[in-house]
Amino acid sequence: MNFKRHGLIAGIALTATLALAACGSDNNDPATSATNGASGGTGGSTVECASGTLTSQGSSAQGNAMAEWAKAYQQKCSGAQVNYQATASGAGITAFQGGTADFAGSDSSLKSGDEQTKANARCGGAPALNLPMVTGPIAIAYNLDGVKDLQLKPETIAKIFAGTVTKWDDAAIKADNPSATLPSTAILAVHRGDSSGTTENFTNYLTQTAPSVWTFGKDKVWKAPGGSGEQKSDGVAAALKKTAGAIGYVEWSFAKTNALATAKVYNGAGEYTALTGEAAGKTIAGAKVTGTGDDLAMTIDYSTKEAGAYPIVLVTYEIVCSKGNQADKLALLKGFLGFTSSADGQTQLDKLGYAPLPESVRAKVAASVKNLA
Repeated sequence: MNFKRHGLIAGIALTATLALAACGSDNNDPATSATNGASGGTGGSTVECASGTLTSQGSSAQGNAMAEWAKAYQQKCSGAQVNYQATASGAGITAFQGGTADFAGSDSSLKSGDEQTKANARCGGAPALNLPMVTGPIAIAYNLDGVKDLQLKPETIAKIFAGTVTKWDDAAIKADNPSATLPSTAILAVHRGDSSGTTENFTNYLTQTAPSVWTFGKDKVWKAPGGSGEQKSDGVAAALKKTAGAIGYVEWSFAKTNALATAKVYNGAGEYTALTGEAAGKTIAGAKVTGTGDDLAMTIDYSTKEAGAYPIVLVTYEIVCSKGNQADKLALLKGFLGFTSSADGQTQLDKLGYAPLPESVRAKVAASVKNLA
């Protein structure tokens, strides 16, 4: 599998502003169809194109995916604009609630209560939906000369990020890596310094799999003492790349872009599993949909006993109104999200360090997009 980025650039505030839509039409019909270049089975044969402009922001984890989707979409269509800013999940939800984003990317679903209520209000009282769109495996990336094939159990990862394991030759790391020669180098644990859905997913993983060690709970904001906080996914990746002895959690896409070493992680089946798209997909396939109707919020089982599953994964949701979308933007909203949720659109992600949605999930997302109003 080729994971080169084909010239895509992820900046600290990645902005994907690309010309999209209006395929092969000489009139102003907002919803014409194009079939050029689409493939990949059910959900991948037709691209719905429309004119207009979409403004969106949020998750930096999906920034590379959004750029790739826009690039692919513009090859099929022309005449519209989609602007995506990777401002982090919390900022994206706030922008959506305030009406300055047509949809938002978030690495966690809307919380019941105030967060969901405000989003519903922005939709004129209709439910705001959580549509899983990007499977972003979370890599445990590290920078340690001479050490390859590092493998870690959940309890060891929790101790490192809780600050109780501070040297690379600690007994806990040695126990997980009996054949490795580990230096006495100090560990620098790197975490997100901004409000982040990636942090929420990672701390949820630690809470579920190492509760006796990780006592800081699940949150978008980092709670454990010590370590180094960096802004957004590319900030974490940059710090890991330049700092000997560093270890951090970051989306696989950014780990691959920066050529970072990644650890094998012990799963519920009793295996140290390397991070691959297939391994991450096995964990997502076992996730449970907790939303109702067209809302597809999911609960991930980080302790999955599925053989060969890589357990630390996140799903980035597109937060969008089920009803109440602006009439002049609805066709483009459905066209673009229809493409991203198609089999063809999901296939675009293979080379970027993302795992395509399992077909059982993808088909449900595509159906929910068709129902947007």
